[in-house]
Amino acid sequence: MKSPVVKRSIVIAGHKTSVSLEDQFWDALKEIAANRRSTLSEIVASIDSGRNQGNLSSAIRLYVLAHYRNPPNSRDTMEHVERHAPARSTVA
Repeated sequence: MKSPVVKRSIVIAGHKTSVSLEDQFWDALKEIAANRRSTLSEIVASIDSGRNQGNLSSAIRLYVLAHYRNPPNSRDTMEHVERHAPARSTVA
């Protein structure tokens, strides 16, 4: 059976990284970027720089969820995610 999670590559601040996301989250992230007249890389860089979560894929999922739960406050989405997220792990 094919996994619903797909590994995707993206460039953030000049560095290539990968995230593992379901198609629905990836499509929603592209929609958010288009609505904001921004690129995926810019949106993901913003999520990455402000996240408290342990991994970028989880941070993206929470960002998308918060965006659609709170459409009138969509510009404050990352602040909402940060306030309600568990502390970021410091394990290397």
